[in-house]
Formats: sequence, C-alpha cells, structure tokens
Amino acid sequence: REYQYGDDVRDIDWNVTGRFHRPYVKVFEEERELTVMLVIDVSGSLDFGTAGQLKRECVTEIAATLAFSAIQNNDKIGVIFFSDHVEKYIPPKKGRKHILYIIREILLFSPQGRGTNLEIPLTYLSRIVKKRSTTFIISDFMTDGKAESYRNALRFAARKHDLIAIVVRDPREETLPKMGLVQFEDPETGATRWIDTHSKKVRRAYAEGFSMAQEERRNSMKLYGIDYAEVATGEDFVRALLKIFSHR
Repeated sequence: REYQYGDDVRDIDWNVTGRFHRPYVKVFEEERELTVMLVIDVSGSLDFGTAGQLKRECVTEIAATLAFSAIQNNDKIGVIFFSDHVEKYIPPKKGRKHILYIIREILLFSPQGRGTNLEIPLTYLSRIVKKRSTTFIISDFMTDGKAESYRNALRFAARKHDLIAIVVRDPREETLPKMGLVQFEDPETGATRWIDTHSKKVRRAYAEGFSMAQEERRNSMKLYGIDYAEVATGEDFVRALLKIFSHR
C-alpha cells in the first residue's frame, strides 16, 4: 500500500516505489499455518467396547475429525501409527488429496503389532519432526512399556511440541462386574487368567488399581503442561475436544 506518515521506512518497497514514483510499503501478514501431528494407537487393547462401539472405532472417529479440521485451516498434517513399535509414519503435508489419503489410512490401516509402547512413538516424534507441532496423542494409554521410560519420553516431547493427550476408555474398564469365576484374555499378548469376580477384595483391588493409574496419568499431564481429555466409548467426543480448544 502507499506510504503513510509513521510507517517504518525499512518496509518501503523500492521497486514498486520507483515504478509509481510514489512511496509504497510492504504489508506483512502473520504466518498462521500449523503443523499438526496425529499419534494414533493401533494396538490390540483397542479391540474392546461395551457401549455400542469399540475403543478402536472411537479412536478412528476422533482422528478422522481432527484430520478433516486440517482441511478447513489449511494446516500441514502428518500421522504416526504405533503399537509396540512405529507401524507407519506419514510426513506432514497440506492439501485435500494428502488429508483424504490420511483419512483413508486411519479407516483402513491394519497393524502388524498387538502390544502398546508409548515411549517408542514419542521418542520417534521428537527425533523425526523437527519443526514444533501441535500433536494429538490418541490412545487408551494402556502401555506395556515401563512407566518411568514412558514419562521421560512424554516430558521430552512436551518440551519440543505442543502435546494434547486424548485418552479413550470404555466404561466397563473402571470396575469388574460380579460374574463369578471368569477367564479373561489379554488382547495384546493372548495370555489368559481365571479371576474370581465374586470376590469383593478382587473387585476393590481392581477398581483401586484403575483409579490410581488414571490419577497418575492426570498428574503427569498436568506436571508437563499437556492438555488432557478423556473420552468414553459411546459418548460424544466432540464435547471433550471443544472443551480443550475453548481455553487454548
């Protein structure tokens, strides 16, 4: 635009000024483009659900919704699929074609591993994504890795990236139903175990263990400055996402 009194002379565009014989200045627009990363759990523990959908289906819906939002904002978006190892990495790019490819992968991706190790994708994120990104970790956070190693990787990643943790759980995971002697199977290892769910002591220990793990996770997120939301299968996850974004 034409020069106005008070403009910084360092912003004068001399080529345009010479062409029109009047002083013109450059107008700068703040760069608003974000790099968004989706770190998506595809482990075996997601094949569980008692509220009308599996945890895997809930994770898929959340991830696809976030990917679609990148189209509206014209953001770069990339994905890390993980189980007990990094299953697939899609580098961040923008454009409708790229985002539709990501959504197709989210819907159809078939993992090789069954376990869960959160330390591995967090370490990979810190190493491979150089530019600061807004990163959504979408998982049930039932990790078979050492808790201390996972927390260290989480703390390191939070220093470099803006992390948002979305924990997907099923209501039935909070307490054991009273059903007598039941054989349970670990969906990640295939190991089975008989548990007497009729025992008050067993049910109380299970509920206390779940509550303790949940509280430790919340405290870690708060300590490292990570935004955190919990979504239960069968619930409206959009409300939880809006709650996160409302104070950012």
